[in-house]
Amino acid sequence: MCVIAVESRWARCVFVGSFLGKFPVVPALICILLCGLASHAAPKPKPTALAITTSSPLPSGTVGTPYGPVALGATGGATPYQWTLTGGTLPAGLTFSKTGTISGTPTAPANAASLTFKVTDSSHPAQNKSATLSLTVSPRPVVVTTGSLPNGQVGSAYTANLAATGGTAPYKWSLTGGILPQGLSLATSGSITGTPATTGSFTGLIFQVTDSSSPALNAQSGSLSIAIAPGASGVSITPRRAGLTITQSLSLSATSGDGGGLNWTATGSSCSGASCGTFSSSTTTSGSAVTYTAPSTAGQFTITATSVNDASVWSSINVGVTDLAGVATYHNNTSRNGVNTQEYTLSPANVTTGTFGKLFSCAVDGAIYAQPLWIPNLTIAGAQHNVVLVATQHDSLYAFDADKAPCTTLWRSNLIDAAHGGTSGETAVGNSVVNTLSTDIQPEIGVTGTPVVDLGTKSLYVVTKSVNSAGTIHYHRLHSIDILTGAEKASSPVLISGTFPSTSGTVTFDSFKENQRPGLALVGGVVYIGWASHGDAQTWYGWLMGYDAATLTHLYTFNASPNMSAAGIWMGGGAPSSDSSGNIYAITGNGVFDVTDSKAPNNDYGDSFLKLTSNLTVSQYFTPSDQASLNAGDGDFGSGGTSVVVDLPAKGTLPNHLVIGGGKLGKLCLLNRDALGGYTSTDSGAVQVLDFGNGIYGTPAYWNWSFYLAGDAGKLQQFTLSSSTYQINPTPTSTSVATYGFPGSTPSISTMPDNSNAIVWALDNTQYCTDQSPGCGPTVLHAYDATNLGTELWNSSQGSGNTAGLAVKFTVPTVANGKVFVGTRGDDSEQTGHTTTTPGELDVYGLLPN
Repeated sequence: MCVIAVESRWARCVFVGSFLGKFPVVPALICILLCGLASHAAPKPKPTALAITTSSPLPSGTVGTPYGPVALGATGGATPYQWTLTGGTLPAGLTFSKTGTISGTPTAPANAASLTFKVTDSSHPAQNKSATLSLTVSPRPVVVTTGSLPNGQVGSAYTANLAATGGTAPYKWSLTGGILPQGLSLATSGSITGTPATTGSFTGLIFQVTDSSSPALNAQSGSLSIAIAPGASGVSITPRRAGLTITQSLSLSATSGDGGGLNWTATGSSCSGASCGTFSSSTTTSGSAVTYTAPSTAGQFTITATSVNDASVWSSINVGVTDLAGVATYHNNTSRNGVNTQEYTLSPANVTTGTFGKLFSCAVDGAIYAQPLWIPNLTIAGAQHNVVLVATQHDSLYAFDADKAPCTTLWRSNLIDAAHGGTSGETAVGNSVVNTLSTDIQPEIGVTGTPVVDLGTKSLYVVTKSVNSAGTIHYHRLHSIDILTGAEKASSPVLISGTFPSTSGTVTFDSFKENQRPGLALVGGVVYIGWASHGDAQTWYGWLMGYDAATLTHLYTFNASPNMSAAGIWMGGGAPSSDSSGNIYAITGNGVFDVTDSKAPNNDYGDSFLKLTSNLTVSQYFTPSDQASLNAGDGDFGSGGTSVVVDLPAKGTLPNHLVIGGGKLGKLCLLNRDALGGYTSTDSGAVQVLDFGNGIYGTPAYWNWSFYLAGDAGKLQQFTLSSSTYQINPTPTSTSVATYGFPGSTPSISTMPDNSNAIVWALDNTQYCTDQSPGCGPTVLHAYDATNLGTELWNSSQGSGNTAGLAVKFTVPTVANGKVFVGTRGDDSEQTGHTTTTPGELDVYGLLPN
């Protein structure tokens, strides 16, 4: 007997049998066979119907605000599901994943965009279902960012610019509350200009801004005020504008129309009495000078002079006081983010053609390729100064008073004379020798990389390049200079040399071939110095060395490609960056990459992003997938610098320790500092690879979740880092109107600690005057509203007397204490044969005193 029961869902057979006879196994096998056939034939149940559960409309988004992420939902069928967008276009800045998630940061508004999504399940045959959903992205709300207006004076020209963010530019402004002082008018562009004709405090001013979107968005300012002081017939203060460091003194004078005395007071938002600063005398006669000494705390202060005879007759000025410790290294700090967050003087309201411009210039003996450095409150020759330090290609170092016009030289050192370790007749590497290598740096090579200052020991570290009088021996020296005197410190200088093992035995450092282009880095008491080549003149290597800052003892040596040469460290003049653990980050350009080879040599890091320990051992690397073609086509990955992002808040598994850099072909790489990513054929090890659109030869600036950079023949661009995904939105948040030619621009940013009054500063060095340049002309300093690069506040081609010296490739502005310092080549041009009266020039821009 054989009884078969089949349960169709699991094809389970139940065998019951009783066999008699000689061969009981045969009927059993027959029974089992029948059982199998029965179970195989049993039909499987059909999956339930697939359905999309997300209804229309989708959650709305806002331009500039991270969206969602929003996950589309489905039921039925067999998971996992796969989603596709089959109709319509997502609003700019958003992406749609195969898992059904919409995310990103919208960059443009969209009104009920119609989107058709299809979901496909994993059953066989597959089911699919489509649904059309709408998505609206509202423009970013318009917000008036002007929180205060400068005061004015009867008879003196007045200028202020209202600012807003959000919506769609251009904006139109109108006055909806209060009355402007007589003589002032508001343009629809938001500019308040004119010459005040009446005194008083004009309060309750409400300004409305309307954008260009349809329907239009608008917003109103808070209640603002403008105080107009009497003019020549009342009280007049000189200077009208100033920036100070803590405890710095400012000489002021005031005249009173009635010829009587003046009472002086200082006020601030969080101080009173002497804590707002002190005066050498609380009362002066008309026209007499008084000294104001800034407080020991930073902030914005108002200084007022009031007539002794009539308290209603007065005048006031606004003064910003900074506690910035200094701009002591390339791009402001070892993070290389280019931000001064302690700028209390400069703001979008006062960087205008009427209030900001060129203050003075300082002539030097050679082109200034290195970034000027600014150090406050130094006592030199018995007097306190804010100091700007300038190194030149003539191997000289200058210390100038950063504030006094005309230019005041505090000291000057020739870094290759006998007192600084030079041999008799030694010179910077001159034009005849330069041309045998490259005509890129002209007319001589001396100090190229930006020095670095140890603020604690007041030591400046700088590398010089020079040649003996016979032109046969070339030197690189590391100097430790006392910034109070210009003299060498103990054990300084040292002659730089080094070797590194290779498959051929030993590679020796060659001062003649090596170009000390990148800025110096001071990290953990070690001075790090990098090199590349002059015009790829063989044979050369990418060297990185570390010297003890206290003794100048040579501690560490790294060669990026000891077996195959090249792999230079240029980075557009940028300095290696570092993180809080003392790791060093640098990018190489050119050369072979063989690290993934199974056989030696396999320690050549051409076109690679390197993370090195403090003793210059490679701990991690990222190498782009197209490295071989980059090397073959001179597409240096290391043409741009590295900028370490401030550590982001921990968020699940998202990498929050990031670093960014890029090269000639415009590939901007966002990397995880904890796992740089190595080499893969798909660049999958990177957090993100962004097509920047232009060749990168500079160091990005990073501020308030945004990156700023101008590429070769591109506009200055702002990219937003998403606070939800920790990736960069590939669509720029804003761009400049101006286009920057080769090599683009490395921007700097000034702002207050609360992120207000943020300004982006950038130099257009396109006409950099060597034979590779398209021409020769002045560098142009630009200032932009950091919240919208479409709003240019000012540039040095505007107005009279603001023109800078001739441009130098890769030069970076230094912003501190209400001033901007710009290095130039004076009136020296390679294209006119170096006929010059000023071979180099430092230009100083700032608030106009009157």
